[in-house]
Amino acid sequence: MTDIPDVPIRSTAYLEPATHGFSRRHLGAMALASVAGAWLSSAPARAQPASGDTQIIDFEWIDPSRNRKVPARLYWPTAATRKGPVPLIVFSHGLGGSRKGYSYLGEGWAARGTASLHIQHVGSDQTLWQGNPILLLDRLDGAADEHEAIERTRDVSFGLDRLLDRESPFHAAIDRKRIVAAGHSYGANTTLILTGAQVIRDGKPIGYRDPRFTASIVISAPPFYGETDLAAVLASVDVPTLHVTTTEDTIRIPGRFSPVQDRIDVFNAVPTARKALVVFQGGSHSVFTDRSLKNGGPLNPLVKRATAEVGLAFLDLVHRSDPAPLEAWNATWKPILAAAPVPFQMPARQADRRRRA
Repeated sequence: MTDIPDVPIRSTAYLEPATHGFSRRHLGAMALASVAGAWLSSAPARAQPASGDTQIIDFEWIDPSRNRKVPARLYWPTAATRKGPVPLIVFSHGLGGSRKGYSYLGEGWAARGTASLHIQHVGSDQTLWQGNPILLLDRLDGAADEHEAIERTRDVSFGLDRLLDRESPFHAAIDRKRIVAAGHSYGANTTLILTGAQVIRDGKPIGYRDPRFTASIVISAPPFYGETDLAAVLASVDVPTLHVTTTEDTIRIPGRFSPVQDRIDVFNAVPTARKALVVFQGGSHSVFTDRSLKNGGPLNPLVKRATAEVGLAFLDLVHRSDPAPLEAWNATWKPILAAAPVPFQMPARQADRRRRA
């Protein structure tokens, strides 16, 4: 493939408010969702400053089937950090975020050889905080309605389509056996839908699963509001899933409140045994965003670094059947953990296949 030029790094920071989950009507619109099937040409990719370990490329994509912009930022490991086909994590931001957020994850993962594509959802992105403050509640309701919940999943799948397209310079370098969905808050709900969450409408299951995702990283997942049976909603989530939260991960925004227990309930409702839970001792819901030390004090950078590292350790367990990195992570970060992830067994046939790969 054609390599992307190396350029110096530019640090990014973005303040993202807390978010909330879906109502019953949010997931109901899955019945209206259709697969985004059109490929498109877009404005040229823009290379952003990068470090010696990471290249940052911005895309200004448009999905013509929906007439919807899909901005994205790719954190790509440089040649020095790539070892064979490159694993890919596709990340979905929380309510009011952007592709520039969660830069510590993109940079941290790419520096260790794993690419990260951060999708921006134009119907629920940073523009929510602009305009007349009196109308903020209306904008929040619109951003969390059933239409936008589905459009977010289509944004992610479309972005993955674009990166894997034969016209893409990254096409040949990405390891299709190691493509992972990830997200924070509203983005965690998006991730769960992409990996099997669904509802029953008129006796029929409705979902928007993308089978290309082999695992998921779910950070601060809200409940699916209005759904009385969380276990039924998540019954088909069967990919290995890492759940990350804190003991103070409470969501408070106008019209929405979600206690920490909701994060644990989502974890418990996922039926597969191939799941792991991280609970940090302290740190608010937005500690996982790019907020400064004012959000969590000295704990803030520790939680960020530990979150980036545990994602890769978890994927070593899933894709290489190697529990050692996760066990080492537990030992390193024990002082700030309220609950540590427990390594699980991969199915023997799948584990053998992963080791050979």
